[in-house]
Amino acid sequence: MTLSLITPSYNSAKTIARTIDSVIAQNYSDLEYIILDGASTDDTLKIIASYQDKINIRLVSERDNGIYDAMNKGIKIATGDIIGILNSDDLFNSGEVIKTVADAFADAEIDAVYGDIKYFADDINKITRYWRAGEYKENKLNNGWIIPHPALFLRRSVYEKAGLFNTDFKIAGDYEFMLRILKIHQIKVKYIPEVFAKMYDGGKSAESIDQRKRGWQELKNAWLVNNMAVPKLFIFRRLLFKFSQYIIK
Repeated sequence: MTLSLITPSYNSAKTIARTIDSVIAQNYSDLEYIILDGASTDDTLKIIASYQDKINIRLVSERDNGIYDAMNKGIKIATGDIIGILNSDDLFNSGEVIKTVADAFADAEIDAVYGDIKYFADDINKITRYWRAGEYKENKLNNGWIIPHPALFLRRSVYEKAGLFNTDFKIAGDYEFMLRILKIHQIKVKYIPEVFAKMYDGGKSAESIDQRKRGWQELKNAWLVNNMAVPKLFIFRRLLFKFSQYIIK
């Protein structure tokens, strides 16, 4: 079973090496690795080129319309039965993640497999948040619950049925996509209670208060574009849910 892994990157010279190293470390041979670079101007492309004798990387470097556009480009050219996304500043938690995911997809009824995430700020060994996903329940979405994409793997058929990421969203495109596949298309998911990835805790929505407000508005819009009412006290409930992630055990 071929698994396609997509890494969007842009000026990621400081982090791309550890991301690629974590892919190389995977104990799974039938892996297609695609890097969608947004025409980086730093040493990102040079670093990627230095790995070509260690892993076969399918590299596309061109301007894009943001991270969700880059993800869509990667999904369109991916040839694997299963598709995963790993950002250029994130890394897998161990070398067994892809094999664990592939084994779970041996069940033909499963559309998606997901696990847990640990977040870090500057030092990957200092965890700032621990996102324990837990079993999926539809009402969790009303609290802003989401599966971060480095911990989510989907069959190609999910994208064919539900569509790609909505590029009108610049911050909460992954949440909108999650609502679509879980609430509208009601795909069958399997949760594995293991940490799949370490994720950088400092994305677009955390850059400034204005970005946070835009992110909150996009979260609400994710419901509206799918013709669903925004849950009552939605942002407040999401903030409470997110706060619980900082209680690290």
